[in-house]
Amino acid sequence: MELWTDSFLEYLKSELNDSPLTLDAYARDLVEFQNFMKEANPDCEWTAVEAGDIREWIIYLLDEQGLSTSSVNRKLSTLRTFYKYLRRMGWVSINPMEKVIAPKKKRPLPYFVRESEMDRLLDMTANDRSFLGIRNRLILMMFYETGIRRSELLGLTDAGVDLIAKQIKVDGKRSKQRIVPFGPELESEIKEYIEARNDVFGKNTGFEALFVTKKGTAMNKSQVTKIVKDNLSKVTTIKKRSPHVLRHSFATAMLNNNADLTSIQKLLGHESVATTEIYTHVSFEELKNEYKNAHPRS
Repeated sequence: MELWTDSFLEYLKSELNDSPLTLDAYARDLVEFQNFMKEANPDCEWTAVEAGDIREWIIYLLDEQGLSTSSVNRKLSTLRTFYKYLRRMGWVSINPMEKVIAPKKKRPLPYFVRESEMDRLLDMTANDRSFLGIRNRLILMMFYETGIRRSELLGLTDAGVDLIAKQIKVDGKRSKQRIVPFGPELESEIKEYIEARNDVFGKNTGFEALFVTKKGTAMNKSQVTKIVKDNLSKVTTIKKRSPHVLRHSFATAMLNNNADLTSIQKLLGHESVATTEIYTHVSFEELKNEYKNAHPRS
């Protein structure tokens, strides 16, 4: 096995001009795999390696070595490149890597704000009845109570808000429209904001967007992001404090209060329910935390 490995590394060095660090990484990966194979069969050759052997190595790296999926996939990339070289040289007739599926990377759990934290924040912002105070509070509530994206909030117009039916028309990704309902609390806040806006700029002013600056122009991404970040900083220490965190908070709160996954998917505008399923993991993490905090023997 060592002879073919040396030939491969020489090829990388002389033909592809790979760096010493890259060569070291390739060499280390191949030696690790050789050692794994030789534990079961000291006389094992590269031609005898099967897809099942590589799958067992993957399990060993993930479960016993505790490596991340990124590290395992890098090692598999080494084997994939190595076997392509062996095929090109005519030294093997079958590439076992062709039947190996790399492990999928775990999606990081989304950050979210707890319901109690959002309640506290909305209580804190209730007293500022200036135009900007009312607007900023409504932005927070709109994100949290409808789950819309930042771009969707910026795209809202007066015509897209139906106060009688209590719903908003949202232009989502790839120009797909959806209707999102809202409750009486948000209805009241929208009415109060529109009244405050009319008092400042005049009732018959034609606004291009629902949410406007103190100059009456449409708000931009950075302005909305700053409002959310500054306000979330008052009630949470999570690393991310963006509008998308409030979208995650909406979905998590819905799930925690027994909404079904398909309904949440439609409200969020996800094309696949698989995207929405990440929130089931968030909810489970919340459940584990509650258990640890509440159970005397946890």
